This record gives sequence, structure tokens and C-alpha cells, in this order.
Amino acid sequence: MLDHVFTDAIGALRDTVEGAMLERQAFEERFQTDVLLGDLTWETSYALPGEGSPPRARADLNLDWPTWSQTAYRSWYIGEPTDEPPRIEIEIVLRIQRLAEQPDPSKVLAVLPAESSLIGNDRLIRSGPTVETIHGEDLKDVEWAIEVSYEGTYELDEEVLADGSKLDEHFSSMGGWIASTLVRLGDLTFEFLAPDEE
Repeated sequence: MLDHVFTDAIGALRDTVEGAMLERQAFEERFQTDVLLGDLTWETSYALPGEGSPPRARADLNLDWPTWSQTAYRSWYIGEPTDEPPRIEIEIVLRIQRLAEQPDPSKVLAVLPAESSLIGNDRLIRSGPTVETIHGEDLKDVEWAIEVSYEGTYELDEEVLADGSKLDEHFSSMGGWIASTLVRLGDLTFEFLAPDEE
């Protein structure tokens, strides 16, 4: 098994989300590397239990480990000074899909907090909504989706770098926050298309 602070962060986030009883979407997890720049990315999706496939609401989780963070981490690891500590870039996209009518973005934003729960000393900040229109091949069947993302960075200070178990503590509130946010989205009164109507 790869022993690296980035994979430890992935494990901490996965543990808290699964501890909140969310279900990982089949075939949705990816671990990628940019062969030109060297950045690492982990992506996965979770939904509330019993939502089916595809779920009406889901959370897409993205962690990015930029090349400069790897350089800073390597310098710390071998005892060299660093100008700034490594950071993990985090994005959580909350998506409502299979909508039968165009959604009102203000209705969605009304139930979403402006910031996430704490991740260490940092919070993710909410962006504006994106509304998608998806047409069927014959252009007659139409469905909609809306998504709102939360973005930010998590700084790996000396304490976390020295003791990876601190990641579990720092990410511990995220599972409950994601689950409760998905519940609030699921409580909105939208008309949904059945999966076989898509």
C-alpha cells in the first residue's frame, strides 16, 4: 500500500462519508495523474441510501494534489525548509438530476449553507449554481440538472504531516455535513423523471 499523506487524506474522507451511511456510486471512483504536470486527482461520488441509479441527488468529491504540494511535502519529508506547507485542493459538487422541469436556483440555494463544516482550520466556500439542460437524441425528451460546488484548500501543517491520524480528526465532520446537505436537497419538492424514462 502506498504510504503518502494524500492517500491518507483520501482514506480519512472516505471513512467519514461511509461512516455517515452514504453509498458510493458504482464505477464512479477514479485516481488519476496528469502525466504532463504531475498533479494527482481523486474523484468519487456518493448518494443517500436507496436512491437508485442514477440517484436523484448526489455529492461528487474531488481532491487534488498539485505538483508544488508534492515538492513541498518531499522537502518536509527529507528535512529541508519549505516556503509554504503543502495543500490539498478540495471540491464537493452537490447535484440534483433527473428533473422533469427547469429548477429554480433560488430554491436550491435557500437550503444550502454558504460554507462547509470545518476541515481543520479551513472551510469550503459555496459557488453559484449551474443549471443543465439535457436533450434526448430526438430532441423531444428533455431533463434538467442543477449543481452547486463548494471549493477550498486544506493546509497540511507540521502537526498533520508528523501525525497522519490528525487527518481523521480534521475530516470527521465532513461525512455528516455532506449527508445532511443531501437530505436537505432531497426534501425539496421537485418533479423527477423515473430512471427508465431517460
